[in-house]
Amino acid sequence: MKIAFICVHNSCRSQMAEAFARVIGLGVFEAYSAGTHIGTKINPDAVAVMREIGVDMELQQRPKVLQDIPPVDMVVTMGCNVDCPYLPCRHREDWGLDDPTGMPVEDFRRVRQQVQSKVLLLRQRIESGVLA
Repeated sequence: MKIAFICVHNSCRSQMAEAFARVIGLGVFEAYSAGTHIGTKINPDAVAVMREIGVDMELQQRPKVLQDIPPVDMVVTMGCNVDCPYLPCRHREDWGLDDPTGMPVEDFRRVRQQVQSKVLLLRQRIESGVLA
């Protein structure tokens, strides 16, 4: 299964989701992330809070737009409050996460924990056959 995590600039929440999913989803699904508009770089605060827990997003990830990712089976939007262009898929859901950009580091840590929990639950749902 191929999963795309989508947000506006692909600089924070969707990048965190891709990073977690590359580890948590290994052997179960492939993870991609993209934005509806191209960002110039991954948010440095997001990079820092992920590095706190041993995840380095700078090595394998960069901001991408929708056209940069392959066709996917599932689309997860981060809660962007924008209309996401239609991407063909079998399943679509929105995680409703707040964008911590410009907020204190504690907000980034809270969002990091939410993303990690949601990716873990996503793997469980796929393995149990709820999402096939």
